[in-house]
Amino acid sequence: MKKKMKAALKIYKIGGGIIDNASDLQEFLLLFANVSGPKILVHGGGKGASEMMARLGIMPRLLHGRRITDAAALDIVTMFYAGKTNKQIVAALQGAGVNALGLSGADGNVILAAKRPVREVDYGFVGDLSEESINADMVRQFLEMGLTPVFCAINHDGQGQLLNTNADTIAASLAKALSRQYAVELHFCFEKHGVLADIIDEKSVIPTITLVDYAELKESGIIADGMLPKLENAFDALQYGVEKVIIEHALYIDGALKTTLCLN
Repeated sequence: MKKKMKAALKIYKIGGGIIDNASDLQEFLLLFANVSGPKILVHGGGKGASEMMARLGIMPRLLHGRRITDAAALDIVTMFYAGKTNKQIVAALQGAGVNALGLSGADGNVILAAKRPVREVDYGFVGDLSEESINADMVRQFLEMGLTPVFCAINHDGQGQLLNTNADTIAASLAKALSRQYAVELHFCFEKHGVLADIIDEKSVIPTITLVDYAELKESGIIADGMLPKLENAFDALQYGVEKVIIEHALYIDGALKTTLCLN
C-alpha cells in the first residue's frame, strides 16, 4: 500500500526590520499573497512597542534577543502586536486577495503557553511553549476553510493571563505541530539575505548550516544576539520533522541568496 503523501504547507515568519518599513512590509505581503497553496504568516512587533515604551518612560529590556516583559510592557506589546500590527497586516492581505484571519494564541485557544519560571532572569509575562501548546486541529480547520492564519506574538495561559512569546518560537512550534499532518517548509524572513559570515558584507551569505556548523559559528561569535533564538528554533523544528528551514530576505523569498538549515 502506497504511503499517503502529506499536503505541502509553508510557514513564513517576518521580523521587525520589515514591519518597521511600510513599503517593505507591503512588498513582502504582495509576495506572500502570491505563494500558492496553504500558508501561515507569523509576525513580530517591530520598534513601535519599544518606541511607545520610551515615550512613556519605560525602558525596553532585551536579553539574547528576547524581550523582558513586565506588566506595563505586556500592555503595550499586546496593543502593538495583537492590535495595530496584526490588523494592518490582515487588512493588507485582504486587499491583496488573501482571506487572512488575524490571531493571538487566545483566539480559539489555538496556542496555550506557560509563564516562564524565574531562574537566573525574571522574564516577566513571557510564555514558553511545549509540544502540546499548539491546537493543530484548529489550525488545520482554518486552512481547510481556505483561510490564511496570521499569528502575532501574544498567547495566553488558559487562566485569563496574556503572555508574550518570541515570534520565532511561535513559528517553529507551529511548524513542528503541523508537520504531523503536512510537509512543512519554514521560512524566517527578515532584512538580510540569510545568515552572513561578515555582517558588513550583504553578499557573504552562508548557503548551508548544519547543527555542527551552528555550534562553531556560535562559539566564534559570528552568530549572536537576535539570530540565536532564530537558529535555535530552526534546528529544533528540523529535529521534530519539519522538512526544510530557510532564512532569507523578506523581499526576495525563494531567491538564489538564502541560508538553508539542515541537521547534517
